[in-house]
Amino acid sequence: MKKITLTSFFFLLTLGSCMFAQQEKGITGYNNWLNPWTDFRPNNPNYGEPTQILTGEITENTVLTKRNIYLLLGDVFVTDSTTLTIEPGTVILGDFKTKGSLTISRGSKIIAEGLVTDPIIFTSSKTDKKQGDWGGLFILGDAPINTFGNVSSLNYGLNPALTETISYGGDDPFSNSGVLKYVRVEYAGKHTKDFGNFSGITLAGVGLKTTINNVMVSYCQGNSFNVLGGEVVLSQTISYRSSKNDYYFNYGAQCHIDNSLAVRSPYISSPDGSRCIYVSSYDLKENADTTKKETFVNAENLTLVNVSKDIKSDIQVGLVQEAIFIGPDVSFSIDKSVISGFKPAVILDDNIAINSENLEKIQFQQSYFNNCSGNIFRKGYSNNDDLESWYGSRAFDNVYSKGPDSETFIDSENSRYPDFRLRINKIIASNEVIEEGNNE
Repeated sequence: MKKITLTSFFFLLTLGSCMFAQQEKGITGYNNWLNPWTDFRPNNPNYGEPTQILTGEITENTVLTKRNIYLLLGDVFVTDSTTLTIEPGTVILGDFKTKGSLTISRGSKIIAEGLVTDPIIFTSSKTDKKQGDWGGLFILGDAPINTFGNVSSLNYGLNPALTETISYGGDDPFSNSGVLKYVRVEYAGKHTKDFGNFSGITLAGVGLKTTINNVMVSYCQGNSFNVLGGEVVLSQTISYRSSKNDYYFNYGAQCHIDNSLAVRSPYISSPDGSRCIYVSSYDLKENADTTKKETFVNAENLTLVNVSKDIKSDIQVGLVQEAIFIGPDVSFSIDKSVISGFKPAVILDDNIAINSENLEKIQFQQSYFNNCSGNIFRKGYSNNDDLESWYGSRAFDNVYSKGPDSETFIDSENSRYPDFRLRINKIIASNEVIEEGNNE
């Protein structure tokens, strides 16, 4: 099969005297931070049979060691202000039959601090792994949410002994739910009849002292990263081929996300919504407390891309949605980022009036819109001339282009990050990953 380096997009576009005003766009770094802890072909490894079973409640400080392989049997809860510590290189399998999941209850912590050479892996118990094989990872904290009252409960069909076990929210924006670092979550997102799909990682009411960086969620049947309220920083995170949204923000979430990646495939997207970023402040406005903070997302150096063998054809037949959806009563800012291969790049909810107050809350700056069927639209409106003119002005320094990724995103003259670009260009090719790109 011919190997086409589409992601060349990766991308980190133009430096120096280039047309991008000397700003790197998309994910960036002096070194290839994707190497070697990520895996873009996670169905290949066979981790063997589990040697330990995790089930029910964990109520005492517990350490999971690399020498064992663990099985999440059913819904597992870390409760009673307990700390669950996971050693680098540990493998935790989500049981397929019981759709295992792991919940870190409010007041408890997870310390999952892998190494770049020895990541922690949550994956399916099946040999032939599929999206939705198991549940996912829930981390609950006591940072603020914008619903009435200070506390809400997860509505996913989890079955704890006490409702308190699945409660989240509170008054402490600096609360600490632990660490996720050099962690992979694969094939999560079980489907439930009444509550939809689980997410790969749900961060509900998580506070600023929680560390989330170098985390990869791949092949999730739900959202990859689901942020419900709280105040959290996501850095160097990856969502790869999620069926639903890559990054979902709601309930007054205050989030800074930087140097992160979302790679979509039009062939496995969910028909009821599958975007790189979905930003909302509520499901129903009457359930939101307007005296509390609305959702705020500040994004910087993101790469959002649809990897397709023929993006023009996929757009024409309706396989492609927008990259970013922005709901009413939110603040959103994205800077120095790449958005490539969507229809369109951005949609604003039709309840967002186009006026100076709202436009000041929704910022697109120094970003690169490429190969999109339209750039920034308002839902239900076919004419976006006002938005195109506003965000296309020189004041924002955005670029609209229709160039092929293979030409647009490869900078052969780049001497500042040459290794990073060359290696990333090998990681994903067309609709497949180049095998040797994972090993460099």
